[in-house]
Amino acid sequence: MTEELFRDDATLLECSATVLAVDDLGLVLDRTVFYPLGGGQAGDSGMLVTMAGATLAIADTRKHPGLAGAIAHVPAAGADLAAFAPGTRVSARIDAARRQAHRRFHTATHLLCALVPHPVDGCSITAAYARLDFHMSEPLDKDALNTGLARLVAAAHPVRQRWIDEAELDANPGLVRSMRVQPPRTASGLGRVRVVEIEGVDAQPCGGTHVAHTAEIGAVVVTKVEKKSAMTRRVVLGFA
Repeated sequence: MTEELFRDDATLLECSATVLAVDDLGLVLDRTVFYPLGGGQAGDSGMLVTMAGATLAIADTRKHPGLAGAIAHVPAAGADLAAFAPGTRVSARIDAARRQAHRRFHTATHLLCALVPHPVDGCSITAAYARLDFHMSEPLDKDALNTGLARLVAAAHPVRQRWIDEAELDANPGLVRSMRVQPPRTASGLGRVRVVEIEGVDAQPCGGTHVAHTAEIGAVVVTKVEKKSAMTRRVVLGFA
């Protein structure tokens, strides 16, 4: 199982690690700062560097489908893996700009959840844009959403995380906003669920990476509001 350092500290950009396995999907490390695709958020990219200085570009990060609790670091196409055999010590380094964009957009989507009190029926968070699909029939006003976002960003609400047990989550189903993505219960079997709380604004189970306070989101705007179906309204975010 890969120790997920990003769960407790999304600001970590580098860590030391040991290669545990190499297969067709990628490299599995014993610990990592790389966030794997999940919860609508894209996986991290970056590089692995051996103690001898060999480098390996990592194009994506995924949860390993065949190894419970393991994270696969997907190498760039055509990469030479000769220097990265199991047992090799490496420095795992993420793309800092990509991670920061993910943190800003992901936190901004939580603000949208506070502004639009309807279940979320789809989500995508990338370094270029973010989108949420809300299960609702009413129209949404783009200008009103932008005004609300600007207000919440400027207020610099602290963003914190806490762990609750699964029984507490099951007793409070209203915490879950997503209709499709299950809350991130720990792979270790300890029965814990991480809740991300924006003070005075929003609280919901989430395994993604976030900023420390809403002012760190910076200039973000609703670029598009679409009616995708009779019961779906899509909101797309971009950086201003």
